[in-house]
Amino acid sequence: MQQILVLNSGSSSLKFQLFSMPEENVLCSGLIERIGSEDAKFKYKTNGETIKVVTPILNHRIALELLSKQLLDPETGTIKSPEDIDVVAHRVVHGGKEFSETIEITKSVKEKIKDLSSLAPLHNPANLEGIIVAESIFKNAKQVAVFDTAFHQTIPEHVYKYALPNKYSDKIRLYGFHGTSHKYVSEKALCLLGKKESKIITIHLGNGCSMSAIKNGVCIDHSLGFSPNAGLIMGTRSGDLDPTIIFYLAEKFNLTLNDLNTLLQKESGMLGLTGHGDLREIEALANQGDKACQLAIKMNTYRIKKYIGSYTAILNGLDAIVFTAGIGENSTVMRELICEDLDFLGIKLDILKNNERLKTVREINDENSKVKVFVIPTNEELEIAKETFDLIKE
Repeated sequence: MQQILVLNSGSSSLKFQLFSMPEENVLCSGLIERIGSEDAKFKYKTNGETIKVVTPILNHRIALELLSKQLLDPETGTIKSPEDIDVVAHRVVHGGKEFSETIEITKSVKEKIKDLSSLAPLHNPANLEGIIVAESIFKNAKQVAVFDTAFHQTIPEHVYKYALPNKYSDKIRLYGFHGTSHKYVSEKALCLLGKKESKIITIHLGNGCSMSAIKNGVCIDHSLGFSPNAGLIMGTRSGDLDPTIIFYLAEKFNLTLNDLNTLLQKESGMLGLTGHGDLREIEALANQGDKACQLAIKMNTYRIKKYIGSYTAILNGLDAIVFTAGIGENSTVMRELICEDLDFLGIKLDILKNNERLKTVREINDENSKVKVFVIPTNEELEIAKETFDLIKE
């Protein structure tokens, strides 16, 4: 039995789960948010009980030290020492083309993660900080990195390459993200289909959104590209747009590069269209007749339908689509609008099944639908723990 602590270190947050592997038992889990502010919050769950701790947590070191003192073993009721943790597994957003699989962290690995920070400036620096601090606290544990981009390394060259001069192609290419989520739910879908040869589209809808085309368990295309700002309309990100728009905005509105980056990543998407960043609020306002919210939902679902059509074409058919992540798992409205008028592709939703408020893996297609429609709750932390265990047991 291995004690694997999974860490997801963000710029101002720290999510964790402690697993007993290979049993896949969650011993405890938690979320520390608003790190660096005086109203930081620590939500901790163990043995079915949730504990909330509100205290100044000024940096990731304090956050991890607090976490390390709360790793309760529900079987014995005792606090685990940091020395009891066998492995700390870190989610790292960007692995570039250098990392196509889970790897034990060394000095050179840390240097490469740092070098890749220019490609994920909001994520990789925070991921690296979490690694460095964890090394000093969990001194006896192996440190392992699991990369969001790794699952998409199977995308072929004619798909990941952009039509730019070849001298730039070494660095500028489609990388893809949310890889642990797409890998986890696609494997679940494969089991539900009961066959290895399959054509699946996975749809990860949260504040960040992405889709993957997966053939026989292998990713062959993905909606996010060089950065996590391509493809679908997201909570605050624009998704696909004509690149000339950037030059127009700079010239006509006197926007700097920093202004444009902020605009496209933090002020666009559903927030920019409606003034609201939470889809639940947007859906409620749309139901009340708010035209901006109605239009934003229509734009959002239309973009997703376009990707379903294009991915069905490149897969040369379709066996299943999978909805996952916060919106994909919980928004009956989004799922219904996305699947609407896709009869030609063999997709037909069962409205009653779709409207069931369940937190489990389920099939929501009509019995006459040629394509299965699944809702599969994602579990990126478990996928990270599984990949880590597979690495260390070899």
